[in-house]
Amino acid sequence: MLLMAGFVLNGMAQSPLRQAEAAAKVKKNNANNLTMRAQLMFPTQEKMGEDVVWRRDVYRELNLNDDANAGLYYPVEPADGRMNLFTLIFKLMMAGPNRGGINVYQYQLDGNERFTDDAKLKPLTFLDDHHIFYERTDRGVHINNSDIPSAEVKGYYLKESSYFDQSTATFHTKVLALCPIMEREDEFGNGATKYPLFWVRYDDIASALAKQTVMTSNVNNAAVMSLDDYFTMNLYKGKIYKTTNMQGKTLAQYCNTDSALNKEQRRIESEIASFEKNIWGDQARKDSLDSISRLDRKQLKAVRAKGQRAATSLRRSRRSTSGSSAPVAGSARVTVRRQRH
Repeated sequence: MLLMAGFVLNGMAQSPLRQAEAAAKVKKNNANNLTMRAQLMFPTQEKMGEDVVWRRDVYRELNLNDDANAGLYYPVEPADGRMNLFTLIFKLMMAGPNRGGINVYQYQLDGNERFTDDAKLKPLTFLDDHHIFYERTDRGVHINNSDIPSAEVKGYYLKESSYFDQSTATFHTKVLALCPIMEREDEFGNGATKYPLFWVRYDDIASALAKQTVMTSNVNNAAVMSLDDYFTMNLYKGKIYKTTNMQGKTLAQYCNTDSALNKEQRRIESEIASFEKNIWGDQARKDSLDSISRLDRKQLKAVRAKGQRAATSLRRSRRSTSGSSAPVAGSARVTVRRQRH
């Protein structure tokens, strides 16, 4: 009995320690994951249906030197629990889908994204191709934060889709995919060369973006929001370089000059904005019709009389300019010629 009591006391003494170790292990395993409840609580982009009646896909190039996009670049190295967008994507890629990470897909020569199994990019192949230092350990590959080339990623290609959802009668602009762009200096000092790295589906990283914050103001450093909110609210800024078209051409391929390129970019932006604005009809025309309908009988009578006077004066002016013998514009002129037998 004394021996059994000793085992029980020993087990009770070790149970808090074991519980603490188990809790730490669970916390570590879930460091980059969200539970289902957390995923439902965090705001994410609306799912786009496959049967939408109107949709326009465009590709933008985001320059991280612009103030609107600078929050995606800093901090270059993780600090105080914060990391920039590329560091987050890089860590998810290295973790892999089996450990709460993601798959990334090769950047094709035509610039189109292809999310198929044969287009998946192997992490070690990516590290070797871009000369990123790593160490092999008994726990896998280890990479220091200072070796992650986040400082060289100074831009992104972004694919977005503007569409009208007829089931909810709402208009949305949704981010579909991202491609980091690395800029490396030439060995001969001829300037930086751009290297599009890979494509990643936005929906694959949305839950991780909901946990990372981005600074949104240079004046108020307390103004922060999640990266998912940043993309969902379309706060980024980038010029259109391509649209989804039947010929698969970029804007630069059919715009011969810079002025033509800028004009085409403005035309596409205006086309999308015009569709969203006039989705329920021309508002200016609707306002004019509503103003007429609100007139009382006396005012409506005055409007009609004014219109009739304008029409009469127009007919008189046409008659005076064409001469008295000339027929009035708009009236039919018929001549009858009798034939003798």
